[in-house]
Amino acid sequence: MAEHRGRTARGQQAEAADDGGFRAGFVVLVGRPNAGKSTLTNALVGQKVAITSAKPQTTRHTIRGIVHRADAQLILVDTPGLHRPRTLLGQRLNDLVAETLSEVDAIGFCLPANERIGPGDRFIANQLAAVGRKPVVALVTKADLVDRGALAQQLLAVTELGREVLGGDGFADIVPVSAKDGFQVETVADVLISHMPPSPPLYPDGELTDEPEAVMVAELVREAALEGVRDELPHSLAVVVDEIVPREGRPEDNPLLDVRVNLYVERPSQKAIIIGRGGERLRDVGSRARKGIEGLLGTRIYLDLHVKVAKDWQRDPKQLGRLGF
Repeated sequence: MAEHRGRTARGQQAEAADDGGFRAGFVVLVGRPNAGKSTLTNALVGQKVAITSAKPQTTRHTIRGIVHRADAQLILVDTPGLHRPRTLLGQRLNDLVAETLSEVDAIGFCLPANERIGPGDRFIANQLAAVGRKPVVALVTKADLVDRGALAQQLLAVTELGREVLGGDGFADIVPVSAKDGFQVETVADVLISHMPPSPPLYPDGELTDEPEAVMVAELVREAALEGVRDELPHSLAVVVDEIVPREGRPEDNPLLDVRVNLYVERPSQKAIIIGRGGERLRDVGSRARKGIEGLLGTRIYLDLHVKVAKDWQRDPKQLGRLGF
């Protein structure tokens, strides 16, 4: 994984060169589903590198966003929302989070300002307490959705949660933030960077993510497909890029990429939802996804979408493997 590559590089470079006060490291953003992790990742990086949706469970890959500063580099690891798993997929997503927690330099715990602290938040706080001596920064997200009085009450509740579960002074820092309107986004970056170790840069300047293009394309299609669908569909939708190839016979000054993508659902009724009456909804999904993909790849594309049924794939180890989980 990239964490191992980065740490190896850091160890080798630190011996060879003075870091000159530069800091660099990895931060994982955790929180229950729909706590604002992906939106905050995108706001910090300044470009979409993680999909966002009003539906929980939209993130399934550890999307890394890279924040570049003159004196620091912050590598953000976005994860699936920690939750009590009900399927094999859910357990694998939780395992992915646990593995990531063990490899980072600091943890950002996202708690929405507009929702009371509940059992899900306490479950995650207890998981973090078991990780050991890593700084945990509480990020009170969605601050734009509450008034100042309600925000103050939530900050007090978060402070109490930290002291109760983590012990001592509780969280290393607590920062209210709104990724939507930019409130304190730079402050979040400053605070997280303060917990990074001295290190040379771990990634080239200007690089925003280390995710393969095919993964990013799949995530953009999945985001478009999740808009306006019933609540159960996000858990049942997987997207796999079949191929991205240049269209033969195109002039060099007007290239075109053929992007072929398969969307997998668990039941024929879900396939009908994705396709829509007369294929209208699938065309809309393609139109919205195409814009993001062309921006990502920097060229015009022809997007070919196919919807397939893979019955109960979330509970089938062989199908999970074929779909990249």
